[in-house]
Amino acid sequence: MRNDNALPILKWLTFALEALMAIPLIGGTFVISYGYTPLFIAFVLHLVALVLAVRARRSPFGNAIGIVTSAIAWIPLIGWVMHTITAIILLLEAIAVTGRGYMRDDRRYDDRYNRM
Repeated sequence: MRNDNALPILKWLTFALEALMAIPLIGGTFVISYGYTPLFIAFVLHLVALVLAVRARRSPFGNAIGIVTSAIAWIPLIGWVMHTITAIILLLEAIAVTGRGYMRDDRRYDDRYNRM
């Protein structure tokens, strides 16, 4: 049995994590206070989302950038810029992935009832 909800959930989750880490001072404090563990967790989540996106034939670009961001985010200013860019890309991808499922269901509904 296939779970089609995993990719949108991971896209939204990785977006939220990247957006949190992109907030100046708050994101840096969050990362440093937990000993850079959030960067490792983000790396793993991006890797899992990347694999799911490739299998679902959806855009893996945001998560690929997220993997790079997690690897170089320990550099203060570059990390902030990369987290911001990654969060924006993941937001757009999460909206696209979530919206497609609902559109597909609406089309099936319309096609079924417009034939009569």
